[in-house]
Amino acid sequence: MGFVINGKFTAQRITGVQRVASELTRALAERAMRHGNLALVVPRNARPAQSELERRQVSGGIIGRLTGNLWEQIALPLSTRAQTLVSLCNTGPLFKRRHVVMIHDMAIYDTAAAFTRKFRLWYRLVFSLLRRNSLHLLTVSEFSRQRMIHHLHVPASRISVIRPAVDHLEHIVSDDGVLARHALLPQRYCLMVGSLDPRKNLTRCLAAIEQLAYPPDFKFVLAGGSNARVFEAVTGPQSQASRQVIRTGFVTDGELKALYENAMCFVFPSLYEGFGLPPLEAMYCGCPVIASRQASLPEVCGDAALYCDAASIDDIAQKIELMLGSPELRERHRQLGLKRAHAHGWREAADQLSDALAHIEASDAGLASDT
Repeated sequence: MGFVINGKFTAQRITGVQRVASELTRALAERAMRHGNLALVVPRNARPAQSELERRQVSGGIIGRLTGNLWEQIALPLSTRAQTLVSLCNTGPLFKRRHVVMIHDMAIYDTAAAFTRKFRLWYRLVFSLLRRNSLHLLTVSEFSRQRMIHHLHVPASRISVIRPAVDHLEHIVSDDGVLARHALLPQRYCLMVGSLDPRKNLTRCLAAIEQLAYPPDFKFVLAGGSNARVFEAVTGPQSQASRQVIRTGFVTDGELKALYENAMCFVFPSLYEGFGLPPLEAMYCGCPVIASRQASLPEVCGDAALYCDAASIDDIAQKIELMLGSPELRERHRQLGLKRAHAHGWREAADQLSDALAHIEASDAGLASDT
């Protein structure tokens, strides 16, 4: 059949979706693949190579100079006409028939209010066309698979689950300087990951902290691109949280790993996740996790997390207080988390993808012989 991977993600900022594509591609390159001609097709503005997969650039005239969505919708399908394309980041050429697409979640349907009307309409059109035109669909959790069956009306046999991993952290060097820069002491702070996305439930998490009483040297660290307006609305200038919550802003992978490794616990009360890498990353680094019971998180965290009710400020506060107040509970969840996060790696995820592609290849060959 001849598979190629959509390399648009190599020119994008790394978020969770791009992380999955990047690490899957790296793991595919490291494995002895049964698809020996597997290649990565990239735009001209791609980052330097991070895997040993063969790289191909679209060349020739105006087509070769395209980037972004125009590259994906025009240049990419033209350059891969005789091959089956694997797109790992929710989108791909909408009218390509020989296409395997990974859709990470159904948030555009399940949490529609979080998106603008224009964004909702566009992605619903995208998913409708990809559902109709693709050979097969991939996703990252059984939760997302069931939501895709429900919303896209796709038979279960047309969707394969490729479970992400977090062992890329093994190759990241911790940058402990982030602690000194923010005057943080090891095991004297609780870590959260902030985001502009209201589904991350930042408002309730900060309100829960307002209910807690801890010494001035104990901090609550909010890492990432948090929403300043939400923060200020919940934590007034004289409030406890305004004094004890440290906002780091954007952090590098090395800084985030150091924050995981030195935190007393990690809190992730998200309202919706197709998978949710952060709690598994925290577990991999030996950090006890408090997570919500929403969406895919119980599937991802299993028995390794202490669960909270994401809709209850009181319950979030109670679970933080319970975890921080019990060394025995923290050690139990630390050990359970380490076991769970280390049980599955990107190599196993690459094997799952390889098996799915082999099945697609066999099915396609069977259809061809029948005709």
